[in-house]
Amino acid sequence: MESTWNFSPLTQSENATDYICRMAQNVSSLRKDNSFSTPPLDFRKVTPEAMKEIWPILRNEPGRTTDFSYGGVLMWVDYFNYEYAIYKDTLFIKGVVESDLSRPAFSLPVGALPLKESISLLRDHCKAGHTRLEFSAVPEYALQDMVDSGADMTEELTHWGDYLYDAESLATLKGKKMSKKRNHVNQFSTRYPDWKAVRLDASNASAAMEIMDAMETEGSDSDMARSERELSRNMIKRIVEGDQILEGMIIFAEGKACAFTIGDVKGDTLFIHIEKALREYNGSYEIINQQFAKAMCDKYPEIKYVNREDDAGDIGLRMAKESYHPLEILRKYNVTFFGNTKE
Repeated sequence: MESTWNFSPLTQSENATDYICRMAQNVSSLRKDNSFSTPPLDFRKVTPEAMKEIWPILRNEPGRTTDFSYGGVLMWVDYFNYEYAIYKDTLFIKGVVESDLSRPAFSLPVGALPLKESISLLRDHCKAGHTRLEFSAVPEYALQDMVDSGADMTEELTHWGDYLYDAESLATLKGKKMSKKRNHVNQFSTRYPDWKAVRLDASNASAAMEIMDAMETEGSDSDMARSERELSRNMIKRIVEGDQILEGMIIFAEGKACAFTIGDVKGDTLFIHIEKALREYNGSYEIINQQFAKAMCDKYPEIKYVNREDDAGDIGLRMAKESYHPLEILRKYNVTFFGNTKE
């Protein structure tokens, strides 16, 4: 419906007050029929301060993939160019396709709005920007709803599925399947009888940074690996600044830091975002893995699962993750809507 915009100048029969009232009625009329409105999705960069607004909505997402964990968003803000908007108690996150950083994409919307309504809002947003609507890292549980909402193409994100484990198994290392891991932990304890595991905080964060310095020579030289190391340093800084959601642990042996880890908890799942250890300390990876899982299960009895994220297609990393016998791989998908108009 076309609105009537009565923009005639001040007439001889009306005074200034009458003219102002007429203009106000014009604006009110346009707002009522949506001819005069601002776009509902106002995207802003995700920052540590913004996580205080994001987290209350994000924590209600029902899945267990790392992309919807606190640290999963906070750590990768710069790498995936995350921005966010909150509209009608629904969180929208804009970034790029995980497997192709040149393509803009959105995360699965989380919150009060029905998915079809959220997709309609994003269609309008993309239409205004003359871009294609694409989602990345959509959890498998939401895939059929995406198809029912008019998705034109779905594609599995190979190499990006998260490894999900039984939390008690990692915390206790009981059973025949975990015998090798258990032996590594026992050997570490025997070799370094003075070892101790403590909470990672501002008082010992510099020791974690020293481990990261060692990683610069021990680690891979790929673009992804270099970026991950820089982002790991940023997460240590978040802990130093007093972040209340992140959890961390650092292990000392012979008076030297040899391993540390950072994660967080959402619902029944512990998410491991960073795990670094010095290879010269045999068993350091195994003991930081086991000790952190145990400490977190003790602190949060509701934990049933541990998400140790993806292998990014790295064979060595895949073998390491498989050696802990995951319960399943949490698959993720790219989902594309070719049309930018509402159905």
